[in-house]
Amino acid sequence: MSDLKFPQPLKGIITPMVTPLHDHDTLDVEGLERLIEHILDGGVHGLFILGTTGESPSLSYNIRYELIERVCAQVNQRVPVLVGITDTSFVESINTAEKAAKCGADAVVLAPPYYFASAQPELLEYLSHLVKRLPLPMFLYNMPTHTKIMIEPATVVAAAEIPGIVGIKDSSSNLAYLSFVQHMLRNNPDFTLLVGPEEITAHFVLMGGHGGVNGGSNMFPKLYVDLYNAAVEKNFDQIMFLQQKVMEVYKSFYTVGKYGSSLLKGIKCVLSLMDICDDFLSEPFHRFKQEERSRIHENLKNIDLGIYQKL
Repeated sequence: MSDLKFPQPLKGIITPMVTPLHDHDTLDVEGLERLIEHILDGGVHGLFILGTTGESPSLSYNIRYELIERVCAQVNQRVPVLVGITDTSFVESINTAEKAAKCGADAVVLAPPYYFASAQPELLEYLSHLVKRLPLPMFLYNMPTHTKIMIEPATVVAAAEIPGIVGIKDSSSNLAYLSFVQHMLRNNPDFTLLVGPEEITAHFVLMGGHGGVNGGSNMFPKLYVDLYNAAVEKNFDQIMFLQQKVMEVYKSFYTVGKYGSSLLKGIKCVLSLMDICDDFLSEPFHRFKQEERSRIHENLKNIDLGIYQKL
C-alpha cells in the first residue's frame, strides 16, 4: 500500500458525487466536468465517487473505470478523491482499487459484500484478506440498509488495527452507534469518523466527529461546508440557522415521490434544473416524470437558500 496522501484523520465535507449519465452506458462528460467544478467551487474537502449516491452497483465496469479516470484527471490533486470499490466479487474490488491507484486516487471505500450476509468474524477476515491486496488506504462504509450487515463497533475497532484501514463512513443514521464507536476508538485519534446523513452531520461534528459525506453538497456545496465550519467553531447560532437550511433541502428535494429512490432522483433533478448535468438514472430507477419534476422546479424556485442557491 502506498503512503497516505492526505492528513489523518480526514476532515470536512466529502461530497458523494452523483454519476452524470446520458444513457445506461454513456457518461454525460460535459455535465461531469461542470459538476466537479461546481462542487469544488463550494470549498468541499474531498470527493467520493462510486458510492450509493453515485449509483455504483448499477454501473458497468466500463463506466466505473472511465469515471475514475476523468474525475482524477480533472481534480488533479486539488482535494482527495475516494473511490468506492464495494462489490460482490473479491477480485473486482481489487481490480477497481488498482484502477483507482493508477489514476491517482487517494483512497478507496468499501461496504460489506451485499449478497451473502457475512457474520462479523467472517467480515473481519474478509477485510484482513482484502486490504493486503489493495494499493491504497481503505475506508470502511457502514450501510446496513443496503448490505444487510451492520459493521458492529467491536469489528470497527478490530479493523482499525489492520494496517491500511484508516476510517469509516457511517450511513446508519444511528448517533448512539457512532458515539459508541467513537468512545471505543478514543485511543486511536487518527482513525477517521465520517457520517453520511446530512441532517445529523453538525451533531456528529459537535460530538468530535471528523465530517460528513453529504449528498446535498452535490447541489449546494457551500451550505454544507459552512455548516461543518460552524460546528467545528461551535458557533451555535450559525449552526441553528444553517441546519434549518439543510432541513429545507431535505424536505424540498428528498421527499418528492413515494419511494426510497427519491433522494437520488431529487438530487439529479435539481442538478438538471441548475443546468449542471443530465438527470438520467441507471436501471432499475428512472428520472422523475414531469409531475414530480415540476414540483422539484417549484420547490427550487421557492426555497430560501440565499447565497447557496444557483438558478
